[in-house]
Amino acid sequence: MNDRKKTTSRSKRQALLIVDMINDFRFPDGGKLFRRALPVAKAIVKLRKRVNEAKTPVIYVNDNFAKWHDTFETTIETIANASDEGREIVELLRPEKQDYYVLKPDRSGFYETPLEILLEDLGVTDVIITGVMTDICVLFTAHDAHMRDLAVVVPSDCTTALTNAHKKQALDLLERVADADTRPSDKIRFKRKKK
Repeated sequence: MNDRKKTTSRSKRQALLIVDMINDFRFPDGGKLFRRALPVAKAIVKLRKRVNEAKTPVIYVNDNFAKWHDTFETTIETIANASDEGREIVELLRPEKQDYYVLKPDRSGFYETPLEILLEDLGVTDVIITGVMTDICVLFTAHDAHMRDLAVVVPSDCTTALTNAHKKQALDLLERVADADTRPSDKIRFKRKKK
């Protein structure tokens, strides 16, 4: 029997998901992706400032790179020490004490992870999905969020793919099949929590 509390209120509660940004970029086309991911990381930093002010939860949804003994903390340190590119992204997006994380074995943040349970326990109704790559892990995570009746926001300035065409195709698809809001992050409005 499942004793977890179900969210009964449908009042809007957002969460920011940061997908696969903790990465060493040491793979074919990794240098090209890094050059495209760096401005995205800076846009996520700006969005995250607003997220923190609104007391909105932040969840890192990151590949475990098939390292089954690693924790997220060891993954972060391994990435930071593996490459200059990884270190630069980690320095921009290092998780804060109050953040959550989910390590995923495959493309979707929901596949074989506790992400759905975490979102439910936090009372989340809307997910803001950022990160890399728009046409792979962001796409699969956003689709699976939509299948779970979550409202999906994928801010166009907070995600990228290897090409503009791949990014545009993925965002167009998410708008059409997942009712995703893909406007830039400065258009996102947050309901600030009372202290």
